[in-house]
Amino acid sequence: MALTTRRRALTTLGAALAGTFALPASPAPAGEHGRHPRPLWHAHAHNDYAHPRPLYDALDHRFGSVEADIYLVGDQLLVGHEPADLDPSRTLESLYLEPLAARVRAGHGSVHPGWRRPLQLLVDIKTEGSATYQALDRRLRRYPRLFTRYAHGRVSPGPVTAVVSGDRAARGPMEAQTERRAFYDGRLTDLGGPAPASFISLISDNWTQNFSWTGEGGFPDAERHKLRSITGAAHARGQRVRFWATPDTAGPARDALWTELLAAGVDYLNTDDLAGLEAFLDAHPSA
Repeated sequence: MALTTRRRALTTLGAALAGTFALPASPAPAGEHGRHPRPLWHAHAHNDYAHPRPLYDALDHRFGSVEADIYLVGDQLLVGHEPADLDPSRTLESLYLEPLAARVRAGHGSVHPGWRRPLQLLVDIKTEGSATYQALDRRLRRYPRLFTRYAHGRVSPGPVTAVVSGDRAARGPMEAQTERRAFYDGRLTDLGGPAPASFISLISDNWTQNFSWTGEGGFPDAERHKLRSITGAAHARGQRVRFWATPDTAGPARDALWTELLAAGVDYLNTDDLAGLEAFLDAHPSA
């Protein structure tokens, strides 16, 4: 395969998985995008379930990625940050899967009407990973047309791309599958490893454990080079990049850090401040 063809294939695969830079999966009618607000594909709603209207608040702010923490309790997947927060009525199905399926039906195949890029649903497993993933897999299969699918070496994009994070024991049963409706959230230690983007679609890690800069003063040249090397290596393999534990208090430091992340090609900006990130990205329309 020629080098340009290989690069094109990697770029297409990564875009299909994460939906960040993908072109629409099918042509939209002329002027359709002009009638719908531009989704903010770089915006990731961390702890999305903690908002007054989980999922809906993030979508109202046009976010391209949302995150839900899940616990396997009996045969239920409950959503919450800590065990004390769990409520039997707040299941993954009721807060995310069923509303997404309904929205896609109403949106003629799209989460964001008029835009064919997938929404990323990051599912952070808080209980033992193997059993919890298998319970998650059973639920995702109940929505055969909702999720991006991997089957026997091929990736078929859907309206939502599910990515599994959290407890690392989920990796084993996921890698053993020849067909699945979820992808894996790798770490920087996976960057450049043997797992392809068709398995590890996303590389995420803790910002404060890898960088000292938190937006005050200038970004050290060595750290800027490190950050751009990370995104360059991931993108060359069709993978996307996200950091958590970035500063999230409104002010110049957060804006400076978000600006550097975008300039370096980081695909998702992590926040609990939906309106704040929306305003920032609207002020940077080329992102």
